[in-house]
Amino acid sequence: AVVSSRVRGTWFENVLTKINEERDKWPWLVVYQHRPIYNSNKNHGNWTGTNNYTNDDGSKPEHFGWPDRYEELIVKHRVDLVLAGHVHHYERSWPVKNRDNVTQSYNDVDKPVHITCGHGGKGLYKWMWDFEDRSTYGKVPPAFSAARDHDNWGHCELDFIDTKTVQHRMYLMGESEPQEDIIITKLNGAKVQATLALSAFIPALCLALIAI
Repeated sequence: AVVSSRVRGTWFENVLTKINEERDKWPWLVVYQHRPIYNSNKNHGNWTGTNNYTNDDGSKPEHFGWPDRYEELIVKHRVDLVLAGHVHHYERSWPVKNRDNVTQSYNDVDKPVHITCGHGGKGLYKWMWDFEDRSTYGKVPPAFSAARDHDNWGHCELDFIDTKTVQHRMYLMGESEPQEDIIITKLNGAKVQATLALSAFIPALCLALIAI
């Protein structure tokens, strides 16, 4: 569990704390992890039921993972983006915390945006769980889900334009033009002059790397 009394929790909080002490140097804080916190795909369970999809009958799925203390840490320390894989689909969240606290806009964002870019391995489900006429999504997407795709192969890119603006693009396999081209602006950008560029989910500016 990621709690202050455990080694991983202590390390992770220390990293986030030190970064925020010099946030003028590191205006963008990106966490990359294997399993997503927010996921509406019924395949390949990821987190506790708190932040997952809701079944069509209103019940929560029985999934086990890190407790909600982890999300408290990334919100407390003003993490901007959470990038993940694990689930073999694409999903982009709205700015969100505590599952139901959602802002359906990317202007002046003050909560983490979660992006699962796992559709580079989309074909796995064909051999494991999918069968004819089966949908891996519920009838109604949860409020946190801004976009999702479990039908296509693809990849994602990020360009950090300045200290307050990042451009997210999602490409389908074989396409030269992005399927999605989203601009995200932060409410509070660091007061430094900088131009930053990152792509293909390789954050070199400021990355807290945690393997699950």
